[in-house]
Amino acid sequence: MLKRRHSDSEVVAITVDGVAVEARAGESVAAAVLVSSSEATRTTPVSESPRAPYCMMGVCFECLMEIDGVANRQACMVQVAPGMRIQRQLGARDLRGAE
Repeated sequence: MLKRRHSDSEVVAITVDGVAVEARAGESVAAAVLVSSSEATRTTPVSESPRAPYCMMGVCFECLMEIDGVANRQACMVQVAPGMRIQRQLGARDLRGAE
């Protein structure tokens, strides 16, 4: 698990997989998830192998997560916001939508 060195930024409450997590204002969702857990942010659709943020600048797409009900968001490109709901993407996504 990663650790923050220090931060004077405001603490923001978010939820990751139903668990309350403290993040810092201005940091990305990917950074907040990496600091709060050592688990992968998603698994691949075919082999379900674990993946985690790699480049942290929007190039690799390894950090895809469901953020506030929207799947396939690049967590490294989204800043945390108070009350944000984040889910890990496990396996293949349902492309049919809500029925």
